[in-house]
Amino acid sequence: MPTPESPGPASRPATGPLSPEFLPFDLDDIVAHSGHVTVFADIDARLPRAARRADKLTRGAVSRAVGSADFAALEPGSGLVLKWPTGMQAEALQIIRLNRRADRAALRKAGLSIGKALSKSPALICADSMPLPDMLQAAALRAYQYQAQKSAPKPDLGPLSVMVRDLDKAADCADALALARAVHLTRDLVNAPANVLTTTSFANQINDMQALGLKVEILDEDDLNRLGLRAMLAVGQGSDSPSKLAILHWQGAQGAPLAIVGKGVMFDTGGISIKPGAGMEEMTMDMGGAAVTVGLMQALAERKARANVVGLVGLAENMPDGRAQRPGDVVQSMKGDMIEVINTDAEGRMVLADVLWYAQDRFAPRAVIDLATLTGAIIVALGHDKAGVFANDDALANAFLKAADHMGEGAWRMPLDPCYDKLISSRIGDVKNSGGRAAGSITAAQFLQRFIKPGTPWMHLDIAGVALPKTESAHAPKGASGWGVLALDALIRATFEDG
Repeated sequence: MPTPESPGPASRPATGPLSPEFLPFDLDDIVAHSGHVTVFADIDARLPRAARRADKLTRGAVSRAVGSADFAALEPGSGLVLKWPTGMQAEALQIIRLNRRADRAALRKAGLSIGKALSKSPALICADSMPLPDMLQAAALRAYQYQAQKSAPKPDLGPLSVMVRDLDKAADCADALALARAVHLTRDLVNAPANVLTTTSFANQINDMQALGLKVEILDEDDLNRLGLRAMLAVGQGSDSPSKLAILHWQGAQGAPLAIVGKGVMFDTGGISIKPGAGMEEMTMDMGGAAVTVGLMQALAERKARANVVGLVGLAENMPDGRAQRPGDVVQSMKGDMIEVINTDAEGRMVLADVLWYAQDRFAPRAVIDLATLTGAIIVALGHDKAGVFANDDALANAFLKAADHMGEGAWRMPLDPCYDKLISSRIGDVKNSGGRAAGSITAAQFLQRFIKPGTPWMHLDIAGVALPKTESAHAPKGASGWGVLALDALIRATFEDG
């Protein structure tokens, strides 16, 4: 039987991000290409030169398609596909509706259309002078496939070539594609089953990220006990997988760091307050906050961000066992607050309480942001399209909401107010870890706010609804979305980066 130190079946690498080859623009390549060809056009506009060549080869099929009611009904960035076009060697000709002066949203939509259509056949994008970074990043995000656990995975995507007027512009895509790789890492982590990605194997994977220039430190249970992180330890005490705290530091600037804290509950049964069996298999995603944190730290390291950022992820597994914590237990946090355990399924906030306090105590950060698949209540409130944003600092919250909107990741500000504290007031301790169903996501955020030091800007992102949507999302096929890496990277670029 697999143990935490010898996890289940061997894991194959997931499909990697696109690595496009950039070619000088040559209309003859359209004639000879044997796979998937993408050209661009718009209604009531002259066909661009690549579309004109394809139109000539197909004896007017492109013109007829662009002049059709179906094409006129498309949103900018969407497209039609002509299979086995006459006069071309291509298997498919994709015609995307896009204006020469398309805005960023349309370019990203075009990239998503391209990424969704990619297959094992080679692909050629006739980009000419189109802006590339947003389009190719979106294509890479949408083309993602997780096949690491398949015994017979589908063939990898075929090679991608991009014809451009100015080859020097290809260098502009490096950051965008590196960010896509970071999102893919986050998705891989969230998609991985709990017998493959354990607290130990995750910590080992994080430790390997030192090769990127990150400083990495892994604290084990003896370290955590010595430091007083007993609320976090209580969550994992019923599991054979040892709890760990992983710290990743990217010091690309001087001064106090930004601290990013991620909840890393590798699997959540609910503990003694066990969850219903139906759907419990999805609780492999309860380490989604940790996955976003790790993906973000990779992105910062790969682009050599001029920012000082420390990422901390608390890794634990919540299991029912003779050693597991019980409802009614009282546990002392690192801060010193006595937490009455009302519901052992409200475990993520106990992990975060200690890691948040440790982050502030050790690093004295300029701001703290935590991410967690924390409450089902946020799904009731916002569904699967927007994450809940709770903050004690309007400037930080507004900057993040702007960054999330810019990157196409849904987020919505939720309230914090002392009037909710009465719901988590404890008769026998200082605070209860659950206030019940009413205002569940808000009382969870109020609980976390107790562990933020006065004067520290703080934001809590409840990503329970967006980490593993039920259907395909704006940037991803069905499965882990990687939500948060794009928005947090944009926030750091705009607000926390020097120069």
